Amino acid sequence: MSELRDLLADVAARVTRYRESVADVPVFPDDTTGVREKLGDLPEKPVPPADVIRRLADAVEPALVANAGPRYFGFVTGGALDAATAADMLATGWDQPAFNQVTSPAAAIVEEVAGEWLKDVLGLPAGASFGFVTGGQGANTVGLAAARHHLLARAGWDVERRGLHGAPPLPVVAGAERHASIDRSLRLLGLGTDAVRPVRANGQGAIDVAELERTLDGPAIVCLQAGNVNTGAFDDFAAATEIAHRHDAWVHVDGAFGLWAAAAPTLRRWTAGLAGADSWAVDGHKWLNVPYDSGYAFCAHPESHRAAMAVTAAYLTGQGAGGVRAPGDFVPESSRRARGFATWAALSELGREGIAAMVERCCALARRFAEKLEACEGVTVVNDVVLNQVLVDFDGETDRIVEALQRSGECWMGATTWHGRRLMRVSVSNWSTTEADVDRSVEAIKAARKSDQESRSVEPRSHLA
Repeated sequence: MSELRDLLADVAARVTRYRESVADVPVFPDDTTGVREKLGDLPEKPVPPADVIRRLADAVEPALVANAGPRYFGFVTGGALDAATAADMLATGWDQPAFNQVTSPAAAIVEEVAGEWLKDVLGLPAGASFGFVTGGQGANTVGLAAARHHLLARAGWDVERRGLHGAPPLPVVAGAERHASIDRSLRLLGLGTDAVRPVRANGQGAIDVAELERTLDGPAIVCLQAGNVNTGAFDDFAAATEIAHRHDAWVHVDGAFGLWAAAAPTLRRWTAGLAGADSWAVDGHKWLNVPYDSGYAFCAHPESHRAAMAVTAAYLTGQGAGGVRAPGDFVPESSRRARGFATWAALSELGREGIAAMVERCCALARRFAEKLEACEGVTVVNDVVLNQVLVDFDGETDRIVEALQRSGECWMGATTWHGRRLMRVSVSNWSTTEADVDRSVEAIKAARKSDQESRSVEPRSHLA
């Protein structure tokens, strides 16, 4: 075991060195062409573990993206907290299959505790069930599967046994600016994207409640959004949920990152009425800053949740034994990582006040981005910055500026198309980002823009034959 101890100590030292330097390295790697060659061919004979790890780390470290660092502003990606990182390393070392209390009572109990804490922090009903999944995609799929079961069972159809062939129609009513993961979940669940009745969005991407009411004519799945992926806008949950429930519809909330606003006193107003929904999806590896992968599905109808997800087999034992909740009954996977350890660690490290402060600080930094960029001539912030998302228009030069900015290594933002305009999309969700990081990034944006303007002002030279 001394070899294992030395190996893990070396890995811990490597992780520590990387995290200590992540704020200073280029945010995106300059050159990844040598990685495949350094990884080499499949060995014919066994290789000592220390040599394997050395070769792997030496090969891939130059190609790592510094998304754990403070100046990565793409894809609403958080950077793992220290306690969550260490807990995830423990989870790997402990190697617990988190299916039920027989496969791992420790994993089952920790997940149960962490799930209750999450409901409390997010203001969700105390009686809601929950499942720890891979991320927002998995959480949306679980929530919509529960909705499918619930509504079809109410219509007298057992979808788990009979499938969808011949089933009563099940329309899905969703905003025109819903996240793409909703459509993918509908494909995976056999409902199909043709089932969607799109409802137009307002100028900031929130669902038009009046049109929602005109669109609904009976039981359906209504998909609402906490945090538009481009603007950060919130749907009107109180009004939309009242309308949906009046039509016997199920309300699912995709809150991949925006649901965390419920944890922050200064932002909680955007989530008013959210607790009245039927299911919710949220990421952990976004604003809770838990290592990848981590997400959570919640459901106000635990029996429908379990009916849609649970699995039984003659060889399986331990479901609900000893009064301990079986985590595998609420997610698609039976073989599953013990994600509860890192979540519990993150919640414990931050505490209720720390979670609120982190979310509020990220939003304040997003506003700082907007204010400083708006002060630049020819630059326009096109959205109302209500959360952590900033959309920036560079007057037709967005793609070139974003590309130059990414090449600089100073920071990383992506581009998006919204309302027919190519825009830079800034997402602030890392616990370690500071005002200095924002200011440094703004200067990098200015430099990229200046460089682009200078390159376009140089006339190409003619070549004489």
